[in-house]
Amino acid sequence: MNYNLHQATQILERTPAVLEAMLQGLDDAWIYSNEGGDTWTAFDVVGHLVHGEKSDWMARTKKILEEGDKRFAPFDRFAQFTESKGKTLQQLLEEFRLLRAKNLQELHSLGLTETDLDKTGIHPKFGAVTLRQLLATWTVHDLTHIHQLSRILAKQYQDAVGPWFEFLGVLNRG
Repeated sequence: MNYNLHQATQILERTPAVLEAMLQGLDDAWIYSNEGGDTWTAFDVVGHLVHGEKSDWMARTKKILEEGDKRFAPFDRFAQFTESKGKTLQQLLEEFRLLRAKNLQELHSLGLTETDLDKTGIHPKFGAVTLRQLLATWTVHDLTHIHQLSRILAKQYQDAVGPWFEFLGVLNRG
């Protein structure tokens, strides 16, 4: 499938509701458990998504579209560990929902053309990237973290499933 802004926003629009359906009202044991070691909890993932809405996708979109310096500011993939302190999961879910709605409204208001989607910015690691690539990544980033959340939750019952482990791909495939 080639990138299509309308199709991509179908996923981006649904992510807040998916997260709320998956996580809202769960016991803390689900929300604050991880996959072992230094892996993230569901709380951490939602905090990361909030941080991205504040400082990544639209900031980089604007950087690509504006005149002048096209270099992206580095993105702190771990900012949620300080930014989410003192917040509840419910607060993060609400913040994410509001920020996403605002960002999508702003994205739609840009009236992006195919020519705009081919404009480039400079990523700190990858070099030149197109707006099309950035927006496709935003969509797949959401899906990556939805997958990660499923895996985090499933791993909590990894031992409990007994011999069915071999048939449960979420448990035995990275």
